[in-house]
Amino acid sequence: MSASGRIITSFNRSVLGNYGRIPVAFVRGRGAYIWDADGRKYLDFFPGWGVGLAGHCPPAVVQAIKKQADRLIFIANSYYHAQQGELAAQLTRLAGFPSRVFFCNSGAEANEAAIKMARRWFQVVKGEKRYEIVTVKDSFHGRTLAALAATGQPKYHKGFAPLPAGFKHIPLEDIKAARKAIGKRTAAVLIETILGEGGVRVPSPAYLKALRGLTRAQGALLIFDEVQAGGGRTGSFFAFKQSGVIPDAVTLAKPLAGGLPMGALLLNAKFASALTPGTHASSFGGGPLVCAAALAAVKVASAPRTLAKVREMGKVIRAGLEGIARRHPHLVKEVRGRGLMLGMELNRPGAGVVNRCLAMGLLINCTHDTVIRMLPPLVITRKEIAVAMDILERALSAETAPAVYRPRV
Repeated sequence: MSASGRIITSFNRSVLGNYGRIPVAFVRGRGAYIWDADGRKYLDFFPGWGVGLAGHCPPAVVQAIKKQADRLIFIANSYYHAQQGELAAQLTRLAGFPSRVFFCNSGAEANEAAIKMARRWFQVVKGEKRYEIVTVKDSFHGRTLAALAATGQPKYHKGFAPLPAGFKHIPLEDIKAARKAIGKRTAAVLIETILGEGGVRVPSPAYLKALRGLTRAQGALLIFDEVQAGGGRTGSFFAFKQSGVIPDAVTLAKPLAGGLPMGALLLNAKFASALTPGTHASSFGGGPLVCAAALAAVKVASAPRTLAKVREMGKVIRAGLEGIARRHPHLVKEVRGRGLMLGMELNRPGAGVVNRCLAMGLLINCTHDTVIRMLPPLVITRKEIAVAMDILERALSAETAPAVYRPRV
């Protein structure tokens, strides 16, 4: 039995099977590459579902973790520490509006905090009976019950009834539906600046501006979910900066701490009184170790030189995908996305393409059944992009071949 096989066999004896795991056991990574237990090297164009924006084991983050781990790993949020305040100030500066920040451990928790904040702002601070949260169909906001209720994809709801009430789902880009849904009971509109799990769909600036106008007219909040699109992935640290629309709150997570678990809610300071002591908390949120990692990751991801490279490499990948689309019009419907968050919609299920790419040493993803999704790290090079495009095109060309990956066990 191979080294990977031994790990997988031992793993499956004890770990709950709530993930559809690919039969590969990884042991180390560096930059855009990752190696399995048998020494096989893979080019990773989907590191950690978007967590690995800075690449595997980014040197600045590794050094920050080592240095902080030797001083102070954890302290309760009933005390102060410098790293959390410094990180909050940095995020506020990047957001460009006066804000206060709540730190947690994931995107679902950040969205949960945003939902609770919006409801409490109206029901306690303003004394209004508002509670409805409006989201869009095909959205994804997390796996906790409230975040799941906000998610506009019924397939994720199955088996978890009754979900929390007070959520409305409207079609993306349908301003008429938005006007009808947003009213005097609306506490907030929550929308991803790019729908990731929904097929890498990019809301138009005009639509986001319309939502901003409607929420202001009805006195509701506008919250942007940038759990996957934020942190520098689109070529600006916050994706909403490219729309010209300023939200009342924004949520971040995946790449925020360079691979360590961190989520954040940035809230316009005028709504800060919605969350007072005792109303919301996170035991591990914003500890010294993860904040030190995040400070290093944010410094790298927000640097003008880095963001310029993200935009440049995003154009290179998009050009490669569009070239593939032109050569395979019978397979590819559309290429979409922004920066290093790109999708290629096929006219058939894409799981087989993903499996064939895996067998050839390229890690990608298929979302929404037919959309090939790529979230490569910002350290990606033109040479690596060329390799990835070659593998992807070969995988597409073999569309009629059986998609079977045989692990060495």
